[in-house]
Amino acid sequence: MSSKSKDKIECPTEYNPISMYLMASYAYYYVFDPIMTDSEFDILGRYLLQSIDELPDHPHKHLITKDDLRAGTYLGHYPDIVSHAVQIYRDQK
Repeated sequence: MSSKSKDKIECPTEYNPISMYLMASYAYYYVFDPIMTDSEFDILGRYLLQSIDELPDHPHKHLITKDDLRAGTYLGHYPDIVSHAVQIYRDQK
C-alpha cells in the first residue's frame, strides 16, 4: 500500500462535504453557534483539500478555494440557501 493511499482521509460526513463546509463556516462565523466541533471542521477541511478536485460538481464548489481549506476557514460569500440549510440541519438533529 502506498503512503498516499494510506494517508487518504475518508469523508467525515454523511452529507455533501462542500455543503457541510459552507454550512459549518456560516454557523460558526455568522450565527456564532457551531454545528460541528473545531476538530470535525478541521478534518472536513483536510478531506476537502485532498479531494475537492475529484468531487462531483456542486453549485457552490467554486466558492471554496484551496487557500481557504489550507487556512481552515471560509469567510467568502454565502449563498442564501446556506442559512436555510443550516436551519434545516439543526431541525433534523
